Amino acid sequence: MSLNFLQYLKKNLELTDPQLEQLFPRLNIKIVPKNCLLLRPGETRSYAFFVEKGLLRSYSIDEAGKQHVIQFAPENWFISDRGSLYFNAPSKLIIEAIEETTVIVIDHHYTDYVSGLPGYHKKIEMILQNHIWYLQNRIDSLLGATAEARYLEFIQRYPNLTQRVPQWMIASYLGITPESLSRVRKELATRHF
Repeated sequence: MSLNFLQYLKKNLELTDPQLEQLFPRLNIKIVPKNCLLLRPGETRSYAFFVEKGLLRSYSIDEAGKQHVIQFAPENWFISDRGSLYFNAPSKLIIEAIEETTVIVIDHHYTDYVSGLPGYHKKIEMILQNHIWYLQNRIDSLLGATAEARYLEFIQRYPNLTQRVPQWMIASYLGITPESLSRVRKELATRHF
């Protein structure tokens, strides 16, 4: 029972070993092939995903057909379309496996069980507030930071992804062109970064 997800719950929600043992049979573990879509635009999903192993991304496609990467989800990250998950709204996002990925599918059965545990709401609110803070910083960065600053923030947030993710996806996440990303990387290399 050495799943990353259970270790995450133990650390962040302070669940005990007996509580984790009760939760284990309720887990829905799924292996997702590379390039498989877990969510398509217009679908509604009442669950989120926790990445045990592998890599997912969420993105949207604008009217011109251009992709805009919203989030990468490597190991120990959650990913979902919150509008679909919490408000039953048709999804505007696509969630795709960049690599073969093992996920824990978190649905209402899991949430119902865990939300009854002592201290859950206070702890989950802190996790949610941390996520909102990250999103605020990301919006601020997209609106006002230089391409280099955005790339350096990306490396800090996702330290192991530059070799796992195609450069055009990183450029999309940063809101810049692949050519701009190439220039930023070359400039940083000349400074021995």
